[in-house]
Amino acid sequence: MKLYLLRLILLGSLALLAGCQGSSDRPVMKIGYMNCNSAEETMERFQPLTKYLSDKLNVEFQAVPVDTQDFAERFAGGEFEFAHTNSLVYLILHEEQQATLLATEKRGNYGSHTAGAIISKKGSGIKKIEDIKGKRVIFGPQLAPSGYLAQYDLMLRNGIDPELDIAYYAIPTGSFKHEKVVYSVYFDQFDVAAVPALDLELMTRAGKVTADDFNILGQSPTFPYCTFSARKDVDADLVKKFRQVLVDLTEPDTVDYQGETLKVLASAWINGFEALADSDYDQLREMAKRANMPPYQEF
Repeated sequence: MKLYLLRLILLGSLALLAGCQGSSDRPVMKIGYMNCNSAEETMERFQPLTKYLSDKLNVEFQAVPVDTQDFAERFAGGEFEFAHTNSLVYLILHEEQQATLLATEKRGNYGSHTAGAIISKKGSGIKKIEDIKGKRVIFGPQLAPSGYLAQYDLMLRNGIDPELDIAYYAIPTGSFKHEKVVYSVYFDQFDVAAVPALDLELMTRAGKVTADDFNILGQSPTFPYCTFSARKDVDADLVKKFRQVLVDLTEPDTVDYQGETLKVLASAWINGFEALADSDYDQLREMAKRANMPPYQEF
């Protein structure tokens, strides 16, 4: 009987606690985070940042993992007010839904920018971009600006039509796609790979590969990296404050999350944020237009 009463008291306490938590008068808003390697990894990286934004802006932000291919449709459907995506998806949201640019993520050697590289394995005899013709090529995901678009455009600008001049090309499936692209060349499954310069940098730094393993056949101009944006109907004052919180983040800043005190930027694998102008994305726009890619494709 005592155990039964104890259970009732415990259940009642939990219900009361849940009611108190649900009665917060803070507005509730959602942030859509584009999945990179997996939804689980995305949430692990960005939940602390989401909590930090909630604390700073007095808004109950909820993190939502979103597949890249689904992002534009779900954003258009009003599922979330803010978005964290790669820079090409930002262009799609900006052109189709008039999304507002907030801030650009800084990571790696290029800071708020990134680039795409084309590589072959050392000893393969493929030493320059012209050698790609007639070879087997593996690209990253099709909406990856530094894993597909930049290299596709680079080939076009060097007189190589990927649809006509390459023997065969493929796009990997599953998680950790960019690493799969690198390893596909490393283990001789493909002759040439389209890889983000950042991923090659990170894999080299982690000792997974070395700089001596590959030939760099070409590299694209730099363009903005992953980007925060907001729906056009979000309150302008909140948008301004959201941007400022991101830009003001520094390496020592922490957040209390699930009983731990975590460094916000380190948890998200980010070095910081920069407030770029929309015109800084024009380089990427021109790439997408030349490659007939969204949001500028012509059928």
